[in-house]
Amino acid sequence: MCAESAEESSLRPKPPWAWSLAVIGVVGAVIALVISPRQAHAAAAQTWTPFVLVSGLLLIGLVAEDDGLFRAAGGQLARAARHGVSLFAGATLLIVLVTATLNLDTSVVFLTPVLIAAARQRGGGERPLLYGSLLLANASSLFLPGSNLTNLIVLGHQPLSGSGFLALMWPAAVTASVVTACVIGIWTHRDLMTPRRPVPVADRPSSGLGALAVAIAVLLVVALRSPALPVLAVGVIASLLRLAQQRVSTRRVLETLGLPVLLGLFGVTIGLGTLGRGWSGPATLLSHAGGAGTAVIAALLSVLLNNLPAASLLAARHPHHAAQLLVGLNLGPNLLASGSLAWFLWLRVARASGAHPSLRNASRFGAVVVPLSIAAALGALAMSGSG
Repeated sequence: MCAESAEESSLRPKPPWAWSLAVIGVVGAVIALVISPRQAHAAAAQTWTPFVLVSGLLLIGLVAEDDGLFRAAGGQLARAARHGVSLFAGATLLIVLVTATLNLDTSVVFLTPVLIAAARQRGGGERPLLYGSLLLANASSLFLPGSNLTNLIVLGHQPLSGSGFLALMWPAAVTASVVTACVIGIWTHRDLMTPRRPVPVADRPSSGLGALAVAIAVLLVVALRSPALPVLAVGVIASLLRLAQQRVSTRRVLETLGLPVLLGLFGVTIGLGTLGRGWSGPATLLSHAGGAGTAVIAALLSVLLNNLPAASLLAARHPHHAAQLLVGLNLGPNLLASGSLAWFLWLRVARASGAHPSLRNASRFGAVVVPLSIAAALGALAMSGSG
C-alpha cells in the first residue's frame, strides 16, 4: 500500500465540520421522507445527478493527477502564452468554454490543476489563475442548461432547448464573465506583469489511463443528456485500476471523494426541496420581490444554504423571474465558500496540486465581483428584454 503523501494530507477534510454536515443532511432527508415521502422522492429525483457526476469527476481527476496529465497540460499552456496578460486571457476563454459546454464542476476539477501548473511553470504569481478558475467558472455557468445544475432545477417547470436557453441567458452570461475577469485582472495586475521565465519541457504523462478517462468523461458529458452514472463508472474503473497497481491508496481515494460533504449536501437538498413543495412561502416571496429582488434573495440563500439546496427550495414551484433567479443562484456563490459545491471541489484539487488557496482571499474577490456581476447581468437582461 502506498505511503501517505503530502497530497493525501492536503486532501483530508476537517472531520468536525464535514461529519457535522453529513449528520445534518441525513437527519434532514430522513425527516423529509417521514413527513412527505412522495415530495421527498421528487426532490431527490430532481437533484441526485450532480452528486453522482461530481464523484466520478473527482475519481477521474485523481487518476489524471497521478499520471502527471495536468502538469503536462499546464506546461503547454504556459509555453503558448507570451506574457501574463495573454496567459490570463487564454485561461479565461478556456474556463468559459469548458464551463459552458461541459459544466461547472467539470471545469473546476479539470482546469484548476492545469492553470496552477501553467502559472508555476511560467514563473509568475498564481493568484489570477488560482482564483479565476473558481470565480470565472461560477460566472460563466449561465450559458447553457447543462452548465450548472441550478439551471436545470429552476427551468424544470418550463424546459427550454439549449438554443432557447442560450437566447434567454447569453447577455447575462457574457456580461457576468467579462466583469468577473476584469475585476480579477485589475486586482492581480502585478502578478500578470511578472516577467516570464523560460518554461522547461514538461515530462510526458506516465501512462495513458488518466488522459483516456478524461477524454471519455468529456465525451459522455457532451453527448449524453444524463451522464452522471456513466461518468461515475469511468471514475470507479480508473481508480480501481490504480488501486490494483498500488499507485494510490484506498485512503486517498476516499479522501478525494469527500463523502461526508457530498452526503450532507445531498440530504440538505432533499430536505429543502421537500419543504419548498409543501410550503408556499418561498414562491409567494419571489412573486412579490421583482426581478432584482429575486436575484438578491437567491444570492443570499445560496451562501446561507448552498446554491443547490437554495435552487431546490426556490424552484420547487413554478418560479417567478426565472432568469433573474438563476443570476442570483449562479453568481451569488462567488461570495462565500458555502455558496456552491464548486468551492469544495476547488479547495480539494488546488490543495492536491500543491497550491495554498485562501478562503479569505477568495471571499475578498467575491465581495467585489458578486455585486458588480449581478448588477451587470441584471442590466444586460433588462436591455435584452428579458428583465
